[in-house]
Amino acid sequence: MNVTKKEKAEYIVKTLDALYPNPPIPLDHKDAYTLLIAVLLSAQCTDVRVNQVTPALFTLADNPYDMSKIPVEDIKSIIRPCGLSPKKSQAISDLSSILITEYNGNVPSTFTDLERLPGVGHKTASVVMSQAFGVPAFPVDTHIHRLAYRWNLSSGKNVEQTEKDLKRVFREELWNKLHLQIIYYGREYCTARGHNVQNCMICAKIGRKIMDK
Repeated sequence: MNVTKKEKAEYIVKTLDALYPNPPIPLDHKDAYTLLIAVLLSAQCTDVRVNQVTPALFTLADNPYDMSKIPVEDIKSIIRPCGLSPKKSQAISDLSSILITEYNGNVPSTFTDLERLPGVGHKTASVVMSQAFGVPAFPVDTHIHRLAYRWNLSSGKNVEQTEKDLKRVFREELWNKLHLQIIYYGREYCTARGHNVQNCMICAKIGRKIMDK
């Protein structure tokens, strides 16, 4: 029996709400600025590793005014475990200066302004808009991209298309909570490796027949 995308969406939301009624934000932060820096650091790095690195960085500087005074080499030495430290450290320094000169030290609350900042792409901007400002957004990371394909909600061609597909399937008021729920589900039940369909209640019910992609 064929299942419509609407029916799939309803089952996914019901299942994830039962498992993760109040999903926490995975990256430790205290405000929009520290969240922005943490998300920037998370590119090609795990949230666990970022959370291990940011305490030392934020002890040194947890606002753009202090961060802009820190030598880039000092930032780089702290964030090296996150990978891509030359680019990330320069971006952190440069965006901090821009926040001071153009935004009175505040993190802007529009996609356009955020994506103008060094090191900030659409996914990073989406996380900040969603988690710092409560604006509906659907950031797509590797977990969400993988699960959207497995659940036959997207073609899996690229993250941009996956984001568009998921926004069409799920109601806007669910996006901010749902993207976190899917991340947690992907880590716990629908893993990239060693995926067991029998232990994955969503894939077992609505997933593609081929689960190895």
